[in-house]
Amino acid sequence: MPTLLDVADRAGVSKSTASRALGHPQLVAPATVDRVLAAAMELGFVPNRAARELARGRTGVIAFVVPTLTNTFFTPIIGGAQDRAAGQDQQVTVAVNELETAEDLIRYQRLAQQVDGVVMVAPRCSDENLSPAVAVRPTVLVDRELEGTDSVVADTASAFVELLGALAESGHQKVAFLSGPDRSWQSGQRTRALRTVAGECGIDLSVLGPYPPTFAAGAGSVQAILETGAPVVLPYATDLGLGALFALHHVGRASWSASPEPGDPGVAVVGRPGAPMVDVDGAGLGRCAMDQLLTLLASTHRRAPAQPRNERLPVPVTWP
Repeated sequence: MPTLLDVADRAGVSKSTASRALGHPQLVAPATVDRVLAAAMELGFVPNRAARELARGRTGVIAFVVPTLTNTFFTPIIGGAQDRAAGQDQQVTVAVNELETAEDLIRYQRLAQQVDGVVMVAPRCSDENLSPAVAVRPTVLVDRELEGTDSVVADTASAFVELLGALAESGHQKVAFLSGPDRSWQSGQRTRALRTVAGECGIDLSVLGPYPPTFAAGAGSVQAILETGAPVVLPYATDLGLGALFALHHVGRASWSASPEPGDPGVAVVGRPGAPMVDVDGAGLGRCAMDQLLTLLASTHRRAPAQPRNERLPVPVTWP
């Protein structure tokens, strides 16, 4: 079976030049690329899949990497990204990778070698693991920021600040916030913003958690909620709030008011259907991230990489 060295000898170039001609033809003189390709064809040399695709310049495939498929928040983001990519004749492949272990990084590198670029959701990945990962291929982060890397973030922190401010204006002095997930970049942003505005408004804010964004986690939070003595609960996720409301109703402590008033004997849960809610446009977030990546790929193809673009999308609060 012919080797890369055989191809290099037949083309009259070094092995490294042959490798670049097959893998990164834009870095080699066109005449040399033609000579190497001709030698490979004459010898019947078949490079690995990544090299074959790269020899044509692009794969036409973009990876969308998420840490899990159990979080329904990611679903519309993936859908929005796929819609935008399809309009540009690009294929999206979805991969699950938490990027937490050395094995995760190896699997990611194998994937990245077969795609043109990556849209990545990595809320809990450390900067130490994330930095080498985003260096492999042009990457846009979703709901996460990292210095030197393009990103699109839904500004939920500002939306939750708006909610807490409205509660303060209504006369509430004590609020419980259900936070999470653990080590999430967005969760840290929200919690810090809420602590700041609580101090400014004189609200006694109890931060509980971290909790995953599930109904079961919300139901399991009821004892911690009651122990705070807070008459209002502010969950970071809708399913979490519904679980908390269900459990509060089960123990006879739920208030069904959409706009809780001070003095209500029950515990009100905002951030759920029928109450003030933070409304993230997941599909729009995915479309924006894909637009950024396609722009980034175009600039890279022209050998004129753009400066990293970090965009924060406003998130409205819907009022009943």
